[in-house]
Amino acid sequence: MVANRLPVDRVDTPDGSTQWRRSPGGLVTALDPVMKANKGAWIGWAGSTEEAPEPFDEAGMHLVPVPLSAKEVEEYYEGFSNATLWPLYHDVIAPPVYRREWWEAYVKVNRRFAEAAAETADDGALVWVHDYQLQLVPEMLRALRPDLRIGFFLHIPLPPVELFARLPWRQQILRGLLGADLVGFQRPGAASNFLRLTRRLLGYQTQRDQTFLPDGRVVRARSFPISIDVAQLEEIARRPETQRRAEEIREEIGSPAKVLLGIDRLDYTKGIGERIHAFAELLTEGVVTPDEATFIQVATPSRERVEQYKLLRDEVELAVGRVNGTHGRIGRPAVTYLHSSHDREELAALYRAADVMVVTPLRDGMNLVAKEYIACRYDNTGALLLSEFAGAADEFRQAFLVNPYDVDGLKATLVDALRLDPRNATRRMRSMRRHLVEHDVDRWASSFLSALTGELRT
Repeated sequence: MVANRLPVDRVDTPDGSTQWRRSPGGLVTALDPVMKANKGAWIGWAGSTEEAPEPFDEAGMHLVPVPLSAKEVEEYYEGFSNATLWPLYHDVIAPPVYRREWWEAYVKVNRRFAEAAAETADDGALVWVHDYQLQLVPEMLRALRPDLRIGFFLHIPLPPVELFARLPWRQQILRGLLGADLVGFQRPGAASNFLRLTRRLLGYQTQRDQTFLPDGRVVRARSFPISIDVAQLEEIARRPETQRRAEEIREEIGSPAKVLLGIDRLDYTKGIGERIHAFAELLTEGVVTPDEATFIQVATPSRERVEQYKLLRDEVELAVGRVNGTHGRIGRPAVTYLHSSHDREELAALYRAADVMVVTPLRDGMNLVAKEYIACRYDNTGALLLSEFAGAADEFRQAFLVNPYDVDGLKATLVDALRLDPRNATRRMRSMRRHLVEHDVDRWASSFLSALTGELRT
């Protein structure tokens, strides 16, 4: 496994020693049994600009830390990855910044990851590279170790030719990805974009899901929609203490008739401002009253050193203040805004407390929040309002699908979801839950690995 971060978080204890705690993410959970069964190693950054520790074993895996300096974090991660690629790949919702020094840092860091993988992998090993921060690794790794079987998975969208072509280093990125034997995407449209890009920008021949390279290799591009550990999250949601906490949350915000919930990383792609604006207009017009519905918006801190994110936080907090100043009362805010991180238990309680889950990204590769909400609604209650531009919209046609750019359409859909007939709600949620249970994170991981090689032992 090659990913930007290791699957563990560093914890400094009071006595000055260092411990490692396994990250709670679904990717780690999904790949844990495969990694253990195949003596897997995970290569990634340890999260600190201090000297990287030596390789070590933790959580049944061999972990190989890759060092990053403070300047490399600024240029490779905050710069090229998150100020160049992230906005470009999300339909240029914010303007990408193109700086040659950032690109040079990206190349340098990708080479370091590739070299670490080449040194660590056994003969003929399988290597799975993840996400937009490491798109050059497959080609670099193949040059170092042609014996390896290499897969790559992009967790975010891949833009069409008209947008991707703006990137000054477009051919280098495509050749980097084509170092893999299999390139995976969240949506079929992204896989089609990739094949079109290899034809248009590199002149390679393609057929169905295959790209034919001049050296005789064939690279496949397919969609593998990522998912979550449904059983684990449902178990947390069913706990009596989770239900008690859900009831406390509703009481703390004044016991409204209905609760709308948004949970997002604070990012300009998530459509947070658009949904707050739509809700505010409903209150102003009297279509919805604060007694009828209250909005809880959780915005997890994100990339706070990047200027665009600082501005976004100010905009969101100003919008929340305006709504509450106009429509809130003592003990009954119109919008409860939390700019903080929460553990899985608290998130499950929030999902249980919410009558309507509002997931309205302007562009998103998948959006696992939608899936987490469905997993927690084990009693088949609740409604999901979902952006057409999230990858999850391909799977959950029973959700209230909406164009988040259409304010009037968003307002009307919010009202429909709030006033949904309980029997209709049960029918919709039961159908979405059935699909989710059948397509959990284990199925995602096994389907990708099976497509990459049928010889992997699990």
